[in-house]
Amino acid sequence: MAEILVLGAGMVGVSTALALQARGHTVSLVDRTAPGRETSFGNAGIIQAEAAEPYGLPRDLGRLLAMAMGRGNDVTWSLQGVMQMAPALWSYFRNSAPRRHAEISRTYARLTARSTADHAPLIAASGAGNLIAREGLVQLYRDRAAFEADAADAARLARDYGVRHRALSGADYRREDAALLGDPAGVIHWTDSWSCSAPGCLVHSYAKLFASRGGRLLEGDAASLGQSGTGWQVSTVAERAEAEHAVVALGPWSPTLLRRFGYRIPMIYKRGYHGHFSTSRPPLRPIVDMDNGVVAGQMQAGLRIATGAALVTRRAPADLRQLDRGRAALSDMLEIGARVDEAQWSGTRPCLPDMLPLVGAAPRHKGLWFHFGHGHQGFTLGPTTSELLADALDGQAGELAAALAPAGRV
Repeated sequence: MAEILVLGAGMVGVSTALALQARGHTVSLVDRTAPGRETSFGNAGIIQAEAAEPYGLPRDLGRLLAMAMGRGNDVTWSLQGVMQMAPALWSYFRNSAPRRHAEISRTYARLTARSTADHAPLIAASGAGNLIAREGLVQLYRDRAAFEADAADAARLARDYGVRHRALSGADYRREDAALLGDPAGVIHWTDSWSCSAPGCLVHSYAKLFASRGGRLLEGDAASLGQSGTGWQVSTVAERAEAEHAVVALGPWSPTLLRRFGYRIPMIYKRGYHGHFSTSRPPLRPIVDMDNGVVAGQMQAGLRIATGAALVTRRAPADLRQLDRGRAALSDMLEIGARVDEAQWSGTRPCLPDMLPLVGAAPRHKGLWFHFGHGHQGFTLGPTTSELLADALDGQAGELAAALAPAGRV
């Protein structure tokens, strides 16, 4: 069995540490902060078993023009941000072509189909079942034509991937969820997805499980990673930790670290925000407001409204337009009270141009492993791709792991 450093204690990194530990390896998990305090802390908290196809870049000229002119609320952008990411965005656009997107989706769907089953034993073993609801999520529509088009597409997803759903009239769903203040045009209820009332707490629970099984949690800076005589080393507060293998699971920070080792990994950085609000009528299930590009779901801290994507530079100041617009738009359907007094959170989704995470051995460095680039679904797919990473490290990689391997992609 090997000694392994895992860099990054978000959902992907903690799940990696658990998967490798379960194979008998000695694992140290390294992060500069407590587990689950970065991007994994602030997402919508949904384990998206329904997300069989990754988010592609629109190819329709009308939708692209509307996006460019800022007519919608799901995507905002800055010129500097788009220019910095232009090569990656162009590759993303090409990979979003129908035929290529369909090829990618066939791999992606095999990952999301496993997501809840791979989370389930970790939820049970960590005693975090009280954080999880198994009621699915809903997409809410105010426009009937958009609802009917997406309902037809949901039927296609059911045929192609076995994703289960219900398409309901707004009036029928309102009778089911008393939190709604009005009748939407329609609702698509994805029945297989789970939701979490405190995503950061779930990651922390997984980390406590890792520690209880003998794993080491170390505070340190992943930027100190370097090669040593026995493999890899990193500086931590307690010691200089060394191991035969090192796994980079740093989400959006991964390309910056790996550039020191000669890897140029293009990434689309999609910033998101959330805010919590008081309500006496929380929704039965998380709601994706399809007209306004936000997700609303009840959390321990209150009703969380989470935004879509902002294509801006990593150092751009906070811009809460999407959150403010989303709150105002949702108020016709949900009771939304005062904003909870808290520090403003933002996080970055690490999206790769081909929409698939990088999972496997670094092409040019023995003992170095990549595990990042999950885009919108790191919270969903952390345990699933961690099993594939563990297979690859143990020399047991199959067809699915091969499709995610860095060789030929970086």
